[in-house]
Amino acid sequence: MNELSATPKSMKKVILTGIRKTLLELGSATKAELSHTLDISFPTISKFLAQMEKDGEILLVGLDDSSGGRRAKRYTYNPEHMLGLAIFLERTETNYTIFNCMGEVKIKGKAPSVLMDNGLNLLTKCMENIVTKYPRISSIAIGVPGSVDNGRIFYIPGYEQFQNFDLKGYYEEYFSIPVAVENDMNAAVLGYHNNKGIRDRKSLIYLYSGQNGPGAGIMINGDVVRGSTFFSGEVSFVPQYNDRNFQQALENGSGSKKINISKDYEIDAISRLIASFVAIINPHIIIFCNDEVEKAMVDKIAIGSSKYIPSEHLPDLKISDWKQDYLYGLQSIGLDLMLNGISR
Repeated sequence: MNELSATPKSMKKVILTGIRKTLLELGSATKAELSHTLDISFPTISKFLAQMEKDGEILLVGLDDSSGGRRAKRYTYNPEHMLGLAIFLERTETNYTIFNCMGEVKIKGKAPSVLMDNGLNLLTKCMENIVTKYPRISSIAIGVPGSVDNGRIFYIPGYEQFQNFDLKGYYEEYFSIPVAVENDMNAAVLGYHNNKGIRDRKSLIYLYSGQNGPGAGIMINGDVVRGSTFFSGEVSFVPQYNDRNFQQALENGSGSKKINISKDYEIDAISRLIASFVAIINPHIIIFCNDEVEKAMVDKIAIGSSKYIPSEHLPDLKISDWKQDYLYGLQSIGLDLMLNGISR
């Protein structure tokens, strides 16, 4: 690999990423096709492919028909060459998936919750067991019920041991694997967008009351909004009544949150929040979690929202599987991280 070593590291990374993504997108390609698509010289492509074939990252799938000269070799990407781990932390359990470079889920699993005393050690042990069992894991995406600034958790009420902790930096050093840490609702709205195959640059809001208090994932024109201090979506603080914010309105003085939304005071609080989003962002879709609302409840919320905002401006109100969207969003992040990283 001496010839490749002369290539600056950043350039090597760009070329590798380009080859990986192109092969996965096209299914297969020849050296000439890759050279043309990526606008990279034929000799450079040849050097990279030779090393990638040696590493088992790409596979030779045959020879093209000859057009007079030597038959061109056709390559495909080996989707099992690298695996990704998506793992999210909730109050009651820890969920994870292991997926390949095509985004195909190979393993789904659950572990006890790590959001408790000694949580970091429990999480490390859980991840270590997974990574040891599947040594091809090349990226880790972790979802947390809190606000995250470039991998550092800075607002995670109820779980002080993770407060102001650089989870990304800690695990990148521990495992020597690229790691991403994302807020749960940001991952969910990204997962919904990607999983539903939404092509247009639409604006979406994903609302979830959840095990850890209400939150929202916000996507504007196809981009997840994190905000200037990465605090976007913390809707529990939105003031709604003279003496109550959104979270207090949902709790209605009980200090606890039920799973199913059914009471008139809950519908009114959510209707007011939707009216605020419509007036400020005017989104195309607002998504609810299927373990919190049913179709009849969504219809009531639409009627309630119309008391505060003209009904013609209301977005589509959808119901989706939050856990599935969450994991799909983390997989999207992990896949991107995997393909952009340099293979070990």
